[in-house]
Amino acid sequence: MASSGTYAFNPSIGELVLYAYNLIGVRNTSIVQEHMESARMATNMLLASWSNRGVNLWKVDLVTTPLVQGTTTYAVDPSTVVILDAYVTVGSNPEIDRIIMPISRSEYANYPNKEQQGFPTVFWFDRLLAPTVTIWPVPDGQQVNLKYYRLVRIEDAAFTSGQTADIPYLWMEAFSLALAFRLAMIWNPQMAVPLKPIADEAYQVAADQNIETANFYITPMLGGYFR
Repeated sequence: MASSGTYAFNPSIGELVLYAYNLIGVRNTSIVQEHMESARMATNMLLASWSNRGVNLWKVDLVTTPLVQGTTTYAVDPSTVVILDAYVTVGSNPEIDRIIMPISRSEYANYPNKEQQGFPTVFWFDRLLAPTVTIWPVPDGQQVNLKYYRLVRIEDAAFTSGQTADIPYLWMEAFSLALAFRLAMIWNPQMAVPLKPIADEAYQVAADQNIETANFYITPMLGGYFR
């Protein structure tokens, strides 16, 4: 028995759309421009939903923002869904990183002196259309960079030039079934009901693999039990 020896399967968005239509009984020869317009909208709505449903590990990257003494608020790329972990860097050779913790708008509002300078210990991610990150205390000039891991939204889906979906191989089945469900609601409603649990199961299977395989420890604080 000889296998292919390749790992290159990555169909275009157009091919995935045709497969999704086949799943709901719409054959390739019957597809017209209106079908593709519906598919374009459904595909992008689906990817937006996935950006909302959790931390997609393939869309996490590290951002480095230079810090300026006395400046507390910095612009964040609008493609950022959420900031995950953040830390402040001092020095250059070697760089020393110190983690800082997230706070809410209400917590930041409670700080009486928002211009207080020092080593930043917390950050507030303001999720505006043009988002910002505010750190406190305000950098005092000893810090070099603010670094943070962020979740980035999934790239738009376009059907031109054989473009592929911005998803990994392990998510292709979940994508196809979820897209088929959305298209069924438009073009073949009687197929939507049986497709929904199948699509949900495929999503859950992919999501169960979308985790970091690291040890997790729970240690009880025993000091309080003894006098």
